[in-house]
Amino acid sequence: MTSMPVTPTLTPPRVRTSVPREGRTAAALLSPTFLVLALVVLYPLLSAFHQSLYSSQSGLDADGFVVEGDVFVGLRNYVDIFTGAGSDRFYNALWNTTFFTFVSVGLETVIGVAFAVAMNRAFRGRAFLRAAILVPWAIPTAVSGLLWRWMFQAEGIVNALSGHQVLWTAEGFMSQVAVITAEVWKTAPFIGLLVLAGMQIIPEEIYEAAKLDGATAWRRFWSITLPLAKPALLVAVLFRLLDALRMFDLPFVLIGPRKSSVETLSILAWDSSNQLQYGTASAFSIVLVAYVAVIAFVFIKLLGADVVGSGDEAKQRRAARAARKEGSR
Repeated sequence: MTSMPVTPTLTPPRVRTSVPREGRTAAALLSPTFLVLALVVLYPLLSAFHQSLYSSQSGLDADGFVVEGDVFVGLRNYVDIFTGAGSDRFYNALWNTTFFTFVSVGLETVIGVAFAVAMNRAFRGRAFLRAAILVPWAIPTAVSGLLWRWMFQAEGIVNALSGHQVLWTAEGFMSQVAVITAEVWKTAPFIGLLVLAGMQIIPEEIYEAAKLDGATAWRRFWSITLPLAKPALLVAVLFRLLDALRMFDLPFVLIGPRKSSVETLSILAWDSSNQLQYGTASAFSIVLVAYVAVIAFVFIKLLGADVVGSGDEAKQRRAARAARKEGSR
């Protein structure tokens, strides 16, 4: 009986990959940034949450002496915010914050895009126009608030031009209009600047081809400029949403504190800390951080493909990682 020759099975050599090494290098390069973020963001956030679990109280001990200090109350500060005696003030501040954010950002988006279109055109005096548009963004917010407070006074420029005596800096809807006007005047150039940067990278040949096809100026803007500048526009809107939700200094300087018509969550947290209610103030701050995080999550979830990159690019990256893993087996 003859035995058949056995053919050895050749195992393909294992392909080595440098992905783990690249990952370690990237982590080492980013570690200083992570450390700074942990010091300036994570630690204050955890400290504020810890403080929100306590309440400053004073009373008498068994011997009749006054005792003051922080007492652990758990989540009672949060319960009082939503259902306590002062919950109406919280919901009013939440509404003001939301109202100021979406109205001002909406107006800033429209005006900022118009600024970007104007600054992107080639005409004499374009450099002066760009400098003039960016001046409001360069002015500090406190200075801008004082400037507009002087303009909105009873004998100020606004009433003199309109011919009506309006109490802009008092309580009511007109004070909200004053805050929105000052906010839009200051921050619309920011959106215009970012949208202009997105428009600068659009090839001129696309516009020339559209002109040859007979496309009007409005058609070119709607079909070429806006879709191609959309990523920059969405990033600008996201930045403005996160910034407007933390609005404090402009209504504080322009209208003043403890004005229910313009009181925001940030002003409410400041007022609580000013009353030495540090636990309640910390709870307000944590609620505001959670609210900002929810708005940012919803915005990125709905428009994430245009904010962080196109869906095709994400699919290509996932396919490349899967191919590398398959080759390393």
